[in-house]
Amino acid sequence: MKSSAVPEDPQKAVKKVKVRSRPWAASLILIGGVIALVLAMAAAVAIGAKDIALQDVWNAIFHFNPEMTEHQIIRELRLPRVIGAAIVGASFAVAGAIMQGMTRNPLADTGLLGLNAGASFALALCFAFAPGLSFLGLMLYAFLGAGAGVGIVYGIGSRSKGGLTPIRLVLAGAAVSALFTALSEGVALYFKIGQDLAFWYAGGVAGTQWIQIEIILPAVVIALLASFGLSRSITLLSLGDDIATGLGQRTGLIRLFGVLIVLVLAGTAVSIVGSVGFVGLIIPHLTRKLVGVDYRWIIPCSAVLGSLLIVFADLAARMINPPQETPIGALVALIGVPFFLYLAVKERRSL
Repeated sequence: MKSSAVPEDPQKAVKKVKVRSRPWAASLILIGGVIALVLAMAAAVAIGAKDIALQDVWNAIFHFNPEMTEHQIIRELRLPRVIGAAIVGASFAVAGAIMQGMTRNPLADTGLLGLNAGASFALALCFAFAPGLSFLGLMLYAFLGAGAGVGIVYGIGSRSKGGLTPIRLVLAGAAVSALFTALSEGVALYFKIGQDLAFWYAGGVAGTQWIQIEIILPAVVIALLASFGLSRSITLLSLGDDIATGLGQRTGLIRLFGVLIVLVLAGTAVSIVGSVGFVGLIIPHLTRKLVGVDYRWIIPCSAVLGSLLIVFADLAARMINPPQETPIGALVALIGVPFFLYLAVKERRSL
């Protein structure tokens, strides 16, 4: 791939980033996106196998009556599901944005770099050898699997002649993802846990419970706040290591913190929804087109747009073939695969 010339003066590069950023567009996206997200979540709570009036949704949230069936459905089934979808969307989108910024790789995504497959393999082992493990235990093992996946991908890619290029990173990610997926399927067949793993392979937030939300919400909030705090450093890192170092950034430490944030976000998301790819690929690209290249705007806008995508995907999953549900992973892939092919062709032309 053609290497872009590194500006001699780091300050000029920073000014260039400011010029290419659009804070007004970011503000509109944040305000409009939050309003749209609230409306989408309300619609997702109201629509289902049994449609419920928005007035009943309001009353169930603010004037809960445990004797009413509609209120029980809203409180115990639909609210945790919708909140879980919003958390998952924000987590995948922000994780993808951080990975793309740190690696300067437009194809970076948790699903494409072995992270999701590694977490799924860890969950398969848990189902096989520790079927009674708590959700907190499942989440911790998902973190370990995600870390193993991304570690192997980076290890393979970095040992190639010529360094860790975007194409090598994607190829290594595809190989490691295929390996972990095959191992997961082998475990499922041998231990006869295929039905237990079907949910994780398909991807979906049905069955999300309040206990899961209570466990993952603090971790996700801390990781998102940490990503906001790291956003300026990621912006400088996305300009190149020379520029970031010239401006006093400790690039190794930034990447370490960035990887830890990605592991927390992706690990919690996979433990809830299963293996859903392309969210972290699509949303950061769309956000950069709208708000520019400053990650102080990209990260919060990606969180809002990612939440919107998964909430709408979950709503569509219930409406396509009721009362059956279409896997969220399949719906997102319908958008993500063509988008990935477009980016791959674009990258190939730059070689």
